[in-house]
Amino acid sequence: MRRKIHSFFALTKPGVVILLQITGIFAVISHNLLEGAGLTQETAETILVVLVGGYLTAGGANSINMWYDRDIDPLMTRTSDRPIPMGEISPTSALIFGVIISIIGTMWLYLMANSVAAFWAAFSVLFYVFIYSMWLKRSTPQNIVIGGIAGSTPPLVGWSASEKSLEVSVDSLGSMFSSVTELGSSMPWLMFLIIFLWTPPHFWALALYRSKEYGEVGVPMMPNIKGNTRTMLEMKAYAILLMIASLYSPIASGNLDEDGVAYHALRWSCFLLSLWYSSTVWRIDLGESLDKSGRMPTAARSFFFSLSYLAMFFLLLVSSGWELLGVSGGILICSILIIKLEFDSRNKMAASG
Repeated sequence: MRRKIHSFFALTKPGVVILLQITGIFAVISHNLLEGAGLTQETAETILVVLVGGYLTAGGANSINMWYDRDIDPLMTRTSDRPIPMGEISPTSALIFGVIISIIGTMWLYLMANSVAAFWAAFSVLFYVFIYSMWLKRSTPQNIVIGGIAGSTPPLVGWSASEKSLEVSVDSLGSMFSSVTELGSSMPWLMFLIIFLWTPPHFWALALYRSKEYGEVGVPMMPNIKGNTRTMLEMKAYAILLMIASLYSPIASGNLDEDGVAYHALRWSCFLLSLWYSSTVWRIDLGESLDKSGRMPTAARSFFFSLSYLAMFFLLLVSSGWELLGVSGGILICSILIIKLEFDSRNKMAASG
């Protein structure tokens, strides 16, 4: 029984889902700080609502995706140990499980938060399953770019859940669009944009040395369709766009004086953080040999550093709610983390070399 529960849990891809839900939690905290509500019991309750609803809907989408990919997952090393290829869960059970928890997660957000938060959660499930998994993934090397929209929605869910008065309008298509996009601030949309621009260089760093398997099962990935050089060019383009978008951070924050120190500290710390991450993309060496694990060391480093980058960027955004003191603390934490990451990485690469 315990093994079965573990297998169903694995269908949700907890590692990926938790990372995405952290961005939703950051959106809740950022909202309450910028609105002057502070961190209260209500904040904690909203975080719990978003975490549960977000996990169920995103986890359900992943489970449905594994059902759909049941023909190719057994053929790839990275996915061959998933519950369905391992025979731990039947494809039908995975599909039913995914649909049920997706519906429960959406209804949870509808009842415990509001209809707009539920809308964005449902949108992410439907987009991921029908647009990404069933259409784009096997038809275009740009699959991860467009499909990244689904993974960028947690901040919209978190912010919407915090903005209690939001409600989906059904009077007309135009009013419905306005009701789900006008969230009272541009901050959640900046968070959405950062995740969207971050996704291609994050994922393609992994695809640079693992795309062969995708090609063998008929999934077009940028490296095996356009080549590694073209992939690197597009990764660098997205990295540059991240740097440009990061300059908008204090404007999206909305609570900082344009002439104040905190405003410029947030802008340039976000920019420099994005510059640091971009440097990990530029440092990828396409000519290097794979290590014992079959990884391209510099590409793997960029991939893992990208996870820390996203968390640190959102930390800086949230820190702006405490103005200069908060931004200063965020800069200090990020600086320490970057130094540690670089130090540990160089030691590891020196040891392996």
